[in-house]
Amino acid sequence: MRIYLDTSVIGGVFAKVFSVDTKPMFEHVINKKAIIIVSTLLEAELLRAPPYIKDCLKSLPKSQIERVELTNEALKLADNYIAEKVVGKTSLIDCQHIAIATICKADVLASWNFKHIVNLERIRGYNSINLRQGYPLLEIRSPKEIFAT
Repeated sequence: MRIYLDTSVIGGVFAKVFSVDTKPMFEHVINKKAIIIVSTLLEAELLRAPPYIKDCLKSLPKSQIERVELTNEALKLADNYIAEKVVGKTSLIDCQHIAIATICKADVLASWNFKHIVNLERIRGYNSINLRQGYPLLEIRSPKEIFAT
């Protein structure tokens, strides 16, 4: 399984409310049962994170990490999500994560962002645009839904 991570999932390892449900996903990665997809966007966001959060990603087996770029194609798709009012302009980075995951054909995008990403109405909006533009549907779930403990 190829899992695209947004930044909230890395932080979720250390958040009391999310850690119990985030850690099993990373255990699957460590045990080579899942691959995480890390974008240049996520890496850029982590530059502002505390060292312990950066170290979390660095501690995972390199063989289980697939790196992808924020491309012009992803930027355009993300702009379409905004133009179609799936979310507002302030959610552009969230849209870019979704666009990257869509274009690289991730099996699922994992996020703890329930307002702009893991939200049924928004998921329908993103996928409606994806389908109209010839992209596949994107599964969007919280880590708790991907690997239940």
